[in-house]
Amino acid sequence: MNTSLTERQKSWLTLAALWLLLLLLASLRPLAVPDEGRYGEVGRWMLQSGDWLTPRLNGIPFFHKPPYLHWLEAMSLATFGVNEVALRLVPALHVGLMLVALYLAARFISTEQIARRAAIMLGTSLTFLVGGQYVNHDMLVASWIGIAIWCFAFAFMAGDKPNATWGRLGFVACALGMLSKGLIGIALPGLVIFVWLIWTRQFKKMVYLPWLSGLALFALIALPWFVIAQQKYPGLFDYMFVNQQFNRYTAATYNNPQPWWFYLASVLLLLFPWAFFALNQIRQVRPQATQSLDMSPPVAKEWWSLCWIWTVAIIIFFSIPNSKLIGYVLPVMPALALLSALGWQRAMAHRAFGGKLFVGLCLLNIVIAMTLVTQVGKVTRSGRAQDVALVLACAAQASDTVYVSEAFPYDLPFYAQTSKPMVVLANWPVLRQQAGDGWQRELFEGADFDALAARLLQPPEELAKVGAVPGNWFVVQKGKNLVQGLTGWKLFYQGAGWDLYQSGRQLAAEGPKAAEQKGLPGCKHQGHE
Repeated sequence: MNTSLTERQKSWLTLAALWLLLLLLASLRPLAVPDEGRYGEVGRWMLQSGDWLTPRLNGIPFFHKPPYLHWLEAMSLATFGVNEVALRLVPALHVGLMLVALYLAARFISTEQIARRAAIMLGTSLTFLVGGQYVNHDMLVASWIGIAIWCFAFAFMAGDKPNATWGRLGFVACALGMLSKGLIGIALPGLVIFVWLIWTRQFKKMVYLPWLSGLALFALIALPWFVIAQQKYPGLFDYMFVNQQFNRYTAATYNNPQPWWFYLASVLLLLFPWAFFALNQIRQVRPQATQSLDMSPPVAKEWWSLCWIWTVAIIIFFSIPNSKLIGYVLPVMPALALLSALGWQRAMAHRAFGGKLFVGLCLLNIVIAMTLVTQVGKVTRSGRAQDVALVLACAAQASDTVYVSEAFPYDLPFYAQTSKPMVVLANWPVLRQQAGDGWQRELFEGADFDALAARLLQPPEELAKVGAVPGNWFVVQKGKNLVQGLTGWKLFYQGAGWDLYQSGRQLAAEGPKAAEQKGLPGCKHQGHE
């Protein structure tokens, strides 16, 4: 009996092993702040509050992005408990979709060997092993953008008229992309396909795309939340689409200004070292179009040009704004991985040492990713509030109130699993005039949508009023002695980067009954330090 594995079975086992490695790495580090603390807590609060319409940060509406990430986080937390891996399962599933889509598309475009190599290149990169576990919207929208481009490309390559099924799937992917991060879920697939159709002289096929059924599917999936949320919060569209998307793209006043070459360096880092082999494909450009490019095995020129247009168009699109974040370039990774695999095939596959070099580079990437993941907790320890959160969770009661000032401990509510939002103290009228693109703006702009939630934003004088009242806690960054001279506040715990103060004296009248009630759900949470 022949029990040897087929080539396709080997490929699928390889993809599964890479994904399991990703999950292992995802379990080895604490939440990164601010992003993972912010988005993780929005998902936890959605689950706890039962409000699946309104994403909330610290109980305050948070409309920077649509709710797809938060819905999936809440469902994952409900299923697997409140922990980091449950959060990271959401981006991990989406980067898994990206990997599978790349493998299937490459297998159709080229050969099993090329497809497997492209998938391994993506699966051993920092894009997959680190970016694939990072909790924010970027990997979700990148995956759906990639799937939308593949679907539309397969639709148009089907013949003289687009394949309707592939076309409809493209509209569905765009809808999920829009629910993931807004308009770029439509704009980027549209940009890539538009340029590609003109470049390959297929634009006349556009008229035959299943527009009516495709747009109906898009509307059915993408629009209900926007319509319902806009009805409840009339300023939502202007805030989300104009302020958070259009203005962020065109203005020069937001965080993270970077030079024009930032994304060129980013793709080399995120797909290191494989992206360098994609450069070997540049010389394949020829003045006259031919049926196939001069490489072995042959790849139709339309697919080759799609991958380059996909890569270049998106890099240029995101290089225009002054503000740049490395996660924005994730949508180019499937196309670049396929180009890298083709470049390797041309440059290295025929060399005797090629196989050993490929394995060595894969192992090097895995070691780099593992080193980053295991060391990041130590490096960022003083910036996180996890240690304070775990102490607070075992000392506080569900009815207690936590006050914060000067800085916002994004990860504290998630690890402590608080049931009440924190009260945030600041000079809010002044901050409305002077605050930059930071946590203060997140809170007061969100509070404008909900007058009741706005009560969580209090002036600094409130700290003196509640110090003598039992049941209050104050969390502040280490070294900022804001309670000096205030009655009632006593230092309870000094963490790596934050201090925890307790108010008043615990009344003897509370007795054993109150002691039994102490402890938040996070008291049982075992985090990473």
